[in-house]
Amino acid sequence: MAQGDNHFIWYELMTSDQPAAEAFYRAVVGWGMADAGQRGMRYTILSAGARGVGGVMAIPEEARRAGVTPSWTGYIAVPDTDAEARRIVESGGTIHRQPDDIPNVGRFAVVADPGGAVFQLFTPLPGAHEPPIDPRAPGYVGWHELLAGNGQAAAFAFYSSHFGWSTIETLDMGAMGSYRIIGTDGVPFGGMMDKPAQAPAAVWNFYVNVDGIDAAVRRVEQHGGTVLMGPHEVPGGSWIIQAVDPQDASFALVSRSR
Repeated sequence: MAQGDNHFIWYELMTSDQPAAEAFYRAVVGWGMADAGQRGMRYTILSAGARGVGGVMAIPEEARRAGVTPSWTGYIAVPDTDAEARRIVESGGTIHRQPDDIPNVGRFAVVADPGGAVFQLFTPLPGAHEPPIDPRAPGYVGWHELLAGNGQAAAFAFYSSHFGWSTIETLDMGAMGSYRIIGTDGVPFGGMMDKPAQAPAAVWNFYVNVDGIDAAVRRVEQHGGTVLMGPHEVPGGSWIIQAVDPQDASFALVSRSR
């Protein structure tokens, strides 16, 4: 896994049809895939070049019974998962899965912010961190965007208090409110906005870098996905789309070229 504490370092898809989902993202994003070798389950590592960036797994039966549907989540690295999970609850968040060990990998917990957006805490075993990567490289997540269920101002207060994130800039989106660009050490890595009324739930969206957005749109459609928004140019000149895969998990793509 990648980078340092208080940043997203891993992205995970839980899906209703793992082989079909793997085939879709291999075709659309170009990720390499390899079995993680975990006992008792199939967990597929997604890689960009030689670097692992995420994983794919089937929705566990108990999660399916609880109403979990295909979706992407992100892992935020923290020094102590157990202590951070307790602080999440103390500040109004929720624990969906208590801290537990991933053998030979680290310790994790599934939590949600006070607005309901789910993410995961992760403390890797010593030596498991990898050096930082270029966030614009193909196959990596280039942008992290929160649709905040309790408003972006309250959401920012929560995340900044836990992870030290800062506001880089705030953009006026008119009737949609403000878009808060967030980062660390003056370097942006994502944004927060109020959850639109039409969005079914508060959620973190992850924008995966691709080379050429129009070609990516064609791949999405050719392989059974649906583009919901875009291509749309954003400040800075990049192009984005938001889409759902054939199993109805939401995802997003970003490219520096049309």
